[in-house]
Amino acid sequence: MIIYNIKVNTMDTEGVIENGYVHIEKNKIVSVGAMEGSELSDFRMINGNGLEVYPGFIDIHTHLGIFEDGLTFEGDDGNESSEPVTPHLRALDAVNPKDRCFKDAVSAGITTVITGPGSSNPIAGQSLAIKTHGNRIDKMVLKAPIAIKFALGENPKTIYNEKNQMPYTRMATAALIREALEKAKQYMINKETSSDDEQPDYDMKCECLIPLLKREIQAHFHAHRADDIFTAIRIAKEFNLDYVIIHGTEGHLIVDELVEDNARVMSGPFLSDRSKPELLNLTPKTPAILSNKGVVMAIVTDHPVIPIQYLPLCASLAVREGMDKYEAMKAITIGAAKICGLDNTIGSIKAGKDADLVFFEGDPLNINNKPKMVICSGELILNIK
Repeated sequence: MIIYNIKVNTMDTEGVIENGYVHIEKNKIVSVGAMEGSELSDFRMINGNGLEVYPGFIDIHTHLGIFEDGLTFEGDDGNESSEPVTPHLRALDAVNPKDRCFKDAVSAGITTVITGPGSSNPIAGQSLAIKTHGNRIDKMVLKAPIAIKFALGENPKTIYNEKNQMPYTRMATAALIREALEKAKQYMINKETSSDDEQPDYDMKCECLIPLLKREIQAHFHAHRADDIFTAIRIAKEFNLDYVIIHGTEGHLIVDELVEDNARVMSGPFLSDRSKPELLNLTPKTPAILSNKGVVMAIVTDHPVIPIQYLPLCASLAVREGMDKYEAMKAITIGAAKICGLDNTIGSIKAGKDADLVFFEGDPLNINNKPKMVICSGELILNIK
């Protein structure tokens, strides 16, 4: 199909095409350009009637489909808190795509998320990137796994203190992470240097950490407080990990150090209360402070902490508190895609990328505006006449 007579905000080098079109075949964008001089015929034609189109929105830190809406224990599959180190757990085996929050995501123009376990455990398991429309999780996957989820600070301490089990302290949380990574490192070396008949005994936890040590997948560190952020960076440097800081609530207090270390941050949730001690310095000004200093960042909801459909509202709040509007849009499109290494597939409107598009009549960050059309993987999901 071809959607024409639209203002195309490519979020790419093409910038904004005032009167343009997007040509889609199957699940890919075939071409995008200006209406003037184009030859469009013999296709299913949809008149966009002047709507503005953006790449489908991206939320790169959620627990979508893992902490299910309207359920308690029955739908809570995010934390296997029976033991603190569980890198072998796969979000792929926990996500329920029939959770109604997937429809909430699509209705808000969010077409891709990273979802995964955590953050009760120092090492929680494997996150994955998925599309938000589909019936079977296996067919919705963009990359699985995309990261190993780690957690520092208050959450592991709280959970395991109640169980009279290590870790009680931040020192113990970091020690458990180091122990697992060092064990996996030695296991990897033994596998690579041993003959076929001298291979080490199979260790599933170590196997799952090898792609992390080889920088094939990322380390996503849950860290709110400044000292926990620095512990995440310290561990990542020790093991040469491709890391991203999740939350970074006190990032505004250490922004120069984050710039110095080229740290990337998933900022959020900040549309929330200060529900625990390590959130005492929470402020919606953080995205603006980080962005204005040049920190590579995305805006996230941490769904269900903030419901997934309020991702654009979070970006709007960041703009109100001083963030450049274009940078805020990048933080939920191409910027988010780049952070997690998916920018060759999603995040901008460009030939060869997935056909994930969201259409608005007016400003997408205006709370009064809802998407008029949403296309996910080339399928027209929402169309409000």
